[in-house]
Amino acid sequence: MPTDFEDIDILISGGGIAGLIAAAAFGAEGFSTLVVDPAAPVTDEADENADLRTTALLTPSVELLKRIGLWERLAPHAAALQVMRIVDAGGAEPKARLIRDFDASEIGDQPFGYNLPNWLLRREIAARLGQLQAVRFEPGIGTREVLAREEGALVTLSDGRRLRARLLIGADGRDSPVRQALGIGVRRFRYGQKALAFAVTHELAHHNISTEVHRSGGPFTLVPLPDRDGKPCSALVWMENGRETARLRALPPEDFEAALNARSAGVLGHLAQASRLTEWPIVSQIADRFTGPRTALIAEAAHVLPPIGAQGLNMSLADLSELLELSRHDPGNAAALASYDRRRRPEAMARLLGIDALNRASQAKLRPLRDLRALALGTLYAAPPLRRMMMRAGLGLREA
Repeated sequence: MPTDFEDIDILISGGGIAGLIAAAAFGAEGFSTLVVDPAAPVTDEADENADLRTTALLTPSVELLKRIGLWERLAPHAAALQVMRIVDAGGAEPKARLIRDFDASEIGDQPFGYNLPNWLLRREIAARLGQLQAVRFEPGIGTREVLAREEGALVTLSDGRRLRARLLIGADGRDSPVRQALGIGVRRFRYGQKALAFAVTHELAHHNISTEVHRSGGPFTLVPLPDRDGKPCSALVWMENGRETARLRALPPEDFEAALNARSAGVLGHLAQASRLTEWPIVSQIADRFTGPRTALIAEAAHVLPPIGAQGLNMSLADLSELLELSRHDPGNAAALASYDRRRRPEAMARLLGIDALNRASQAKLRPLRDLRALALGTLYAAPPLRRMMMRAGLGLREA
């Protein structure tokens, strides 16, 4: 066995939100933990490289963040999500013709979750890592080589250091170097879509309601944020085919605002762009397996989903919760990793296929298909037991 390797309990490749939370979780358990990422996290909204998207943290994710000492830092900046509203505007005119509210009070006494800006999440989590003696966060350093063995994952970093980890966690994105080093393939679904993401202010209060407007091209989703400059504010994710997003981005400001308000169907009154516009490709993707010797994939290294139903990071934190529970005695042992893959991959695949179906339905251009979509929504909503089951399933909760 090589002797010139630094031994460590947990090595996390990837310093995105999921990787940083994983470092906080394992560090809180007392495991020696190192998280590396080639880029430094952007923790200021004004930075031109800031991720201006937001993340809705659902109830199970909030419970995890409470257990590992992160939630108290995040709670002051969070906007509650009490109601998930689905609006069908697929008629002849871009107006709401069917509105259905899924209220968290039907299944419990807590909101579905809370919404926070991604750049702020990075800032607060990085600050928390600085308080944990067992954790080191080293931005500007990447993972160069991986040799996964049962006695340890042997990793060479971009600065030349070599480490032997009891558990290597690949949290390094959809093009994961760790996944590629292990020779794990992926299955990918393409939609020809992109998402425009930015903040908007609006005339009407959001009342902690997350609103998803369906017409064609993809969902138009408004998620509550705290007020901005004394005005109600929401994060917007506007999904369309790539040609349409390119056309929208090229519009003069006044024409873009007109298109924005036409697409919103007026659900929150007049909307005004309140932050820089960013654009993101939309794909679904899942790894052929989630583990290798002493190695586990989480987050987008394992699965990528369109931003529908707040599944992305919440699935990632479900990965982390499972991995953390299985790792308490011997992180990275073969039996634990086999159990992790057996439990998480089928669950991720089921959710991916469900979101894939919803996204394809939301893209419908033909009027009869849009009418069928509205009929299906109305029928599902009309049965209270089914409605409550859908809400619990969306949170990742089992039926009581």
